[in-house]
Amino acid sequence: MSFVQPLVMCQNGVRLEPLAQEHEEGLRAAAADGQLWKLRITSVPEPQDTRAYIENALQMRADGNRFAFAVCDDASGEVLGSTSYHDILPAVKRLEIGWTWYRKSVQRSHVNTTCKLLMMGNAFDQLGCKVVAWRTDNFNFASQRAIERLGARKDGVIRGHALRRDGTIRDTVMYSMRAGEWPEARAQLLSLLELHAQSA
Repeated sequence: MSFVQPLVMCQNGVRLEPLAQEHEEGLRAAAADGQLWKLRITSVPEPQDTRAYIENALQMRADGNRFAFAVCDDASGEVLGSTSYHDILPAVKRLEIGWTWYRKSVQRSHVNTTCKLLMMGNAFDQLGCKVVAWRTDNFNFASQRAIERLGARKDGVIRGHALRRDGTIRDTVMYSMRAGEWPEARAQLLSLLELHAQSA
């Protein structure tokens, strides 16, 4: 039995459900909102590569090292983006959250905060993870700020770590959160969502 089991998580009008081939059209439309595949520091698929993107995610799920979700609007079913658990290490109760992207029209909204609240809650409270981690491109400053807002701590930078989509080599910034830090982080995320609701 795999460490991460299929599940659907919902809160604040956002639904996370296991990524499947049926999400292909919606995922393609989400990426087109802002032409996100043109950003060199993200993993957003180009339109013609959407099916292969999903197939790769499903193979990684079968291999036990990634579990991808479609992020959807709970009322309409519209696909808003995708996010994943990855680098899943059951023996040490550790996983990472990444491969995350959202259509441009919902960026800087409550969507990312809600997704992280759901995923971190499931990881710490249901799966019993000791550590949840994140990684991002050293030039993806928006992602770094978003991770830091979650309450994660910067572990360091792995230099010359991976290829970007344009063939350049990136440094990777690593962050993590321990289980003991989760209650305070959860309270902060709930406070952020309450502030967003008040200003909406």
